[in-house]
Amino acid sequence: MRGVAASLFVLAANSAAAEDGLWQRERLTGDWGGARSALADRGVTLGFAYINETFDVLRGGLSRGGTYEGRGDLQVDVDLEKLAGWTGGAAHVRVFQMSKGAFNTTERVGSIPNPSNIEATSTTRLFTAWFEQRFGPHASLRLGQLAADDEFANSAVAGGLINGAFGWPPVMSSNLPSSGPAFPLAALGARLQVNLTDRFTVLAGVFSGDPAGRGCYDTDPNANPQACNKHGTKFQFTGGAFWIGEAQYQVNQGKDAKGLAAAYKLGVWYHTADFADQRYGIDATGAAVSLATGPSGALLHRGNWGVYGVVDQMIWRGAQSSVSVFARGGFAPDDRNLVSWYAEAGVGVKGPLPGRADDTLTIGVARSNIGHAASDLDRDTLALNGAPYPIRSSETIFEVSYIFQVAPWWSIQPDLQYIVRPGGNVPDPNNPAVAVGNAFLAGLRSTILF
Repeated sequence: MRGVAASLFVLAANSAAAEDGLWQRERLTGDWGGARSALADRGVTLGFAYINETFDVLRGGLSRGGTYEGRGDLQVDVDLEKLAGWTGGAAHVRVFQMSKGAFNTTERVGSIPNPSNIEATSTTRLFTAWFEQRFGPHASLRLGQLAADDEFANSAVAGGLINGAFGWPPVMSSNLPSSGPAFPLAALGARLQVNLTDRFTVLAGVFSGDPAGRGCYDTDPNANPQACNKHGTKFQFTGGAFWIGEAQYQVNQGKDAKGLAAAYKLGVWYHTADFADQRYGIDATGAAVSLATGPSGALLHRGNWGVYGVVDQMIWRGAQSSVSVFARGGFAPDDRNLVSWYAEAGVGVKGPLPGRADDTLTIGVARSNIGHAASDLDRDTLALNGAPYPIRSSETIFEVSYIFQVAPWWSIQPDLQYIVRPGGNVPDPNNPAVAVGNAFLAGLRSTILF
């Protein structure tokens, strides 16, 4: 430790005058007089970011008005080979400080995925904490509290959008217990990565089946899973197991690559728990009857599964600009899932304006299709009650977002979203005879790297 302290002191003294100017540095707080670089040389990387945003629901949804979301994001990554001589060893911890105003965006819109991908219950939360052992360039194994959406089923091009649908896809987030092991709830698990070639990779993971923890829904089936695991410290294996595997083919992914970047991914998942039927339950005689009649028990299906695919393809590259397209889709059996299939597509433009090489314009559209079983339940309700009642069908999201890179450490992101049939065409709580109206919302996000 004395050697580390001495190195930090010497580097700080020698490089204090060499700090980049405020608008050129990578992070707002700079290199801490050389201390940050010295830590990195020893294998310790520290990062803190703060995202805050405001949205205004201008039309439709459940209610009009503004919302606020904020997220502090502390990450610590340790290269154990540099720090302690542990060949191939690494460790990671990530902690969130999350806050919101009187309403979050979903509460005003009523959509299936959150319109904001940082939306969460206000709290301080341990998100991920894991140890990784790398086996040369060929494989690695992670163990600990992991988030599947960090590595599985993601699109780099769609990452320029804010709506949560373009992150962890609704065909999983809406169908898995507590939305599955994804932001804001990670879960205990293991992930194996095998690099078969420099282009072809296989990922496999297994996670605790319910990241909310044991007993969350025992007394209230509509309990908030984030409140059940408020600080992310319920280190439990509960709710069965969630298995996921993905094959990836990627080319020209390096920063200095000259060719057109491309990534193709194909994945499959399986959950071992029991899942309730979306239309039928069990009455007192043990017969299967529509849930519209209020049966005494659930009709359960053993296990759940789904398949998905992702395409990111650059179609043009210039000196300081590029254009890429993305597409992603997946499906799951509709008898036990609300969302039976999901599809999205869009385009991302890097450097869309002259002299703005670091800006990004992203446009996307996403559709979540309600399964036949859930729609048939609505028809049963309509037939039983006789009063007008909306039939769920699908939800479609249109989004345009522009990331204005003010400095390497600061970006401002205006965002527009139009959501058709929020919730999939669900009844308006104030007038159940009609569906929640199409929602139009505008937002502004600021991200600062400290």
